[in-house]
Amino acid sequence: MELTLDTIRDIKLYQNKKGYRFSVDALLLYSFVNLRRAYRIADMGAGSGIVGILLAKKYHDSEVALIEIQNSLAGLAEKNITLNKVEKRVRVIRTDIKKFKLGDFHSENKTTLNSSLLTPNSFDLVVSNPPFRRQKTGLISPTDEKAIARHEIELKLADLIQASCSLLRSKGRLCMIYHPSRLVELIDALREKHMEPKRLRFVHSNLMTEAKMALVEAIKDGRTEMKIEKPFCIYKENGTYTDEMKALY
Repeated sequence: MELTLDTIRDIKLYQNKKGYRFSVDALLLYSFVNLRRAYRIADMGAGSGIVGILLAKKYHDSEVALIEIQNSLAGLAEKNITLNKVEKRVRVIRTDIKKFKLGDFHSENKTTLNSSLLTPNSFDLVVSNPPFRRQKTGLISPTDEKAIARHEIELKLADLIQASCSLLRSKGRLCMIYHPSRLVELIDALREKHMEPKRLRFVHSNLMTEAKMALVEAIKDGRTEMKIEKPFCIYKENGTYTDEMKALY
């Protein structure tokens, strides 16, 4: 595919011109992470690597695993790691998340990885901007990259939660962005795996609209208590970006 070279915050990113491209959701997810430090980070369904690379820049002592099933996007992520000079700390793992079970990791390119990145029960943070549309709902993209990234074709919610739980240490955190219409389903899936939802923030176009996305943080083996943060609004009443939205870019 034809590529574009885009700049966002302090990184540059190659993307397929007509394939899956990152949206504001990636920046919202990145900004939602508020850990003081994180040494091992996994980005589930990393795409071209934007969230994981941004987190590697934020947490200078971290090792980051970009987990992606699509070869085209994994290849771009590898290019973007080199482009942003984080190849010593960031690795791409081309694998199907459904194959990751507690103590049993399968990867198509093990030889390129730092083995410490693959240790179960050792990650401080998992992030994910997963597909949230069920199959046979909404319009399916004609390009596989977009379809797999947006619809549950290759990855279902339960598989993502299982893999995240397997990776995280006790008290490790999962940060996700997901659709509000499936929030109850998400919370049920998290608690089934002893992942306790701790923070919730809704994203609105403006204060007069219903939530369009939800940011959720869950803690493995956490206590029951959840903080509802103030809404994130993308636009002011006059249609311009809010100050918080401007700061994302």
